[in-house]
Order: sequence, then C-alpha cells, then structure tokens
Amino acid sequence: MSNLARKVEREQMSAQTAGVNPQPLRREQRSVITPGEKILVAIFAVVFCFLAVQIVQTQAAIYDVNKEVQVMETAVEKQEKANNDLKLQISELSTYERILEKAKELGLNLKEKNVKVVEQ
Repeated sequence: MSNLARKVEREQMSAQTAGVNPQPLRREQRSVITPGEKILVAIFAVVFCFLAVQIVQTQAAIYDVNKEVQVMETAVEKQEKANNDLKLQISELSTYERILEKAKELGLNLKEKNVKVVEQ
C-alpha cells in the first residue's frame, strides 16, 4: 500500500476510535401528505361542513312547517266543533213545536184552512 492509502486508513481509524463519526449524507425528508392532497382534504372539509349546515337548516325548516301544520289542524278542529254546535242549535231551534210556541207568543193563530203542507 502506498503512503496515501495508509494516511487515509489511519485517519479513519483515529476517527472511529475518537468516537467522532463522519456526518452521514442527509436525505431530504418528504412529508407524507403532498400539498395537492392537503388542498383536496381542505376542499372536502369545506364541502362537508357546508352540507352539514344545509341539512341542519332543512331540518329546522321542516320542524317549523310541521309546527304550523299542527297549529292549523288544532284551529280547524276548534272551528269544526263550533260549526257542529251551531248546527245542533239550528236543529233545536227549528223544531215545529218551538215555531208554533213562538207564533202563539206573538199572537198568531193557527187556522187549519190556511195551512198548506209542503213535501220535500
């Protein structure tokens, strides 16, 4: 071996015995997620949030409409009950006996010659 080879060998040996390791070559550390993937994930997150808000708004609108329907149904039921009560009063007040009684109170007389029977 030549002297140059021995010098290099001795330097390597002295460096190893001294505990100094020559610096290894540095590799560029790449991130696991590329910038394009980060952008896609961000877009996906924004779209997901937007759709979630839309769903919540739609459910709130449906709830409001259902509440209004219930209120209207309650009002319709009350009005139907009032109508039925009024129909009952009409049928009670339009009986023949009551009409005859009111006529007598007002001084009207029933003359059988003037009575005409109307059939339906």
